[in-house]
Amino acid sequence: MSETVESASPEPRTRRRETSMADVATAAGVSGQTVSRVANGRANVDPDTRAKVLAAMSRLGYRPNSAARALRSGKFRSIGVIMFSLSSYGNSRTLDAVSSIAAQSGYSITLITLGSATQSDVSGAFLRLTEHAVDGVVILIETHRLGETELALPTGLPVVVVDSSADYPYPVVDTDQALGARQATEHLLDLGHETVWHVSGPLESFAAERRREAWRATLVERGRAVPEVVVGDWTADSGHAIGRRLANEPDATAIFAANDQMALGVIRALHEAGRRVPADVSVVGFDDAPDAANYWPPLTTVRQHFARVGDQAMRALLGEIEGDEPIDARVLVPTELVVRASSAPR
Repeated sequence: MSETVESASPEPRTRRRETSMADVATAAGVSGQTVSRVANGRANVDPDTRAKVLAAMSRLGYRPNSAARALRSGKFRSIGVIMFSLSSYGNSRTLDAVSSIAAQSGYSITLITLGSATQSDVSGAFLRLTEHAVDGVVILIETHRLGETELALPTGLPVVVVDSSADYPYPVVDTDQALGARQATEHLLDLGHETVWHVSGPLESFAAERRREAWRATLVERGRAVPEVVVGDWTADSGHAIGRRLANEPDATAIFAANDQMALGVIRALHEAGRRVPADVSVVGFDDAPDAANYWPPLTTVRQHFARVGDQAMRALLGEIEGDEPIDARVLVPTELVVRASSAPR
């Protein structure tokens, strides 16, 4: 005779109820209003009481509802960043600084990268950021004037623009590109070179344009001949191709490259052609990238302070968000010339 064994059905699992503010208040022995003050970072809470509430939050696994908090305070504690190039050395360094200041100030970052810099791209990015509920936006612009006469930015959000030639009704923060190019050009002229050749960045780049214009203006002011500009694309490969051409120019004894990567390519091409750096040709770069001191020879270059640019941009934006006094419409962060072994007297 067989026996039928019935297996007990498992009890249905119930979803765990999320810990509420009232639960924390009960556990800490305080009012719900006190828990609210602690959750929202208010200062008017006794330190011992705050510690007791935080301990209860930790023990119960309480997570403040950020959406509800935003509705009450009018702030989402989030910053949107629109970038046109993550591969750019300057952009990535500036983004690091923006992210660091945001974190220190209790804000998160929502990053949107764009493949092209058109009006529709930027408007679409703003719409997406609005859906993410941000308090303000930092725009890191690499392309010259975004391909348009002027970019119309949507209203309703605090905005700070980094690296731009347009006249926006928002704070604009940038490296003093013209100062850096002047420092590089004057350094080479002061070493006794008759003139300075320039390896420019792309024509559509605002930073490259400012450096190119300042190089030309400095030569004109000093009464020197202005050689033909040669244009690269920021890469060492483009610098190498240009360097092979300049190696055949006997009058090219001083070269100012618009960034360190192109300077690296130029130096390699000169070595390959038998022209010694700096005995025959002096070379100066721009950026002071981390490896610049380890080129051979170590590279004389213009140091950009990307961290300061990011810091100024974030402080300007947070000032607008928090209702502080606005900063100047345009802030230029100074550069400095770093003299190493790739430049020498003529």
